[in-house]
Amino acid sequence: MLAPYVLYLGVLPLVNRVHPVVLGLPFLFVWLLGATLLTPVAVWLTRRGDRR
Repeated sequence: MLAPYVLYLGVLPLVNRVHPVVLGLPFLFVWLLGATLLTPVAVWLTRRGDRR
């Protein structure tokens, strides 16, 4: 469950850039969107592993 925190806060100083632009969006926005989409996957994997 540490992965979402690392994705959001740990690497934020490294990805806080306006350029490069990905699909017309600043890289920081794309990074935060990707981290938001990966958080439920991390929670699901943690829950799945906790059952066993």
